[in-house]
Amino acid sequence: MALIMRNGEFVKKHDGFTIMELLVVLLLIALLASIVTPVVTKSIVRAKESTLKENLFVMRKAIDDYYADNARYPEQINELVEQRYLRFIPVDPVTDQPQWNFSYVDSDEQGQGIIDIHSESTKQASDGSHYNDW
Repeated sequence: MALIMRNGEFVKKHDGFTIMELLVVLLLIALLASIVTPVVTKSIVRAKESTLKENLFVMRKAIDDYYADNARYPEQINELVEQRYLRFIPVDPVTDQPQWNFSYVDSDEQGQGIIDIHSESTKQASDGSHYNDW
């Protein structure tokens, strides 16, 4: 608050913003938020997809390494952790669950066990494919 001289008298002047100034600022903030929100959402989806691809690659490599060392595929995914091919079974970043779909082999030559792994999500990825097809 400040004192100003008006018509020979000191009058209190209230400093502050007018309602129009406040509305303009709020409008600008809303406009910026509406521009930023889709960008942030897309980057989160891309990060999850990238993490899913990396998790699948690492687990498939661990399955292949297990087969190369043991001449058979692991019967359960936990065998990869127990024998230190993986430190832990990662969480599926799309479903946020530590559950995966497995493809099993059952033959006399290769034995029984997990031969491939996929996401449980049936959602569509940003490239048009489905996560469970990766």
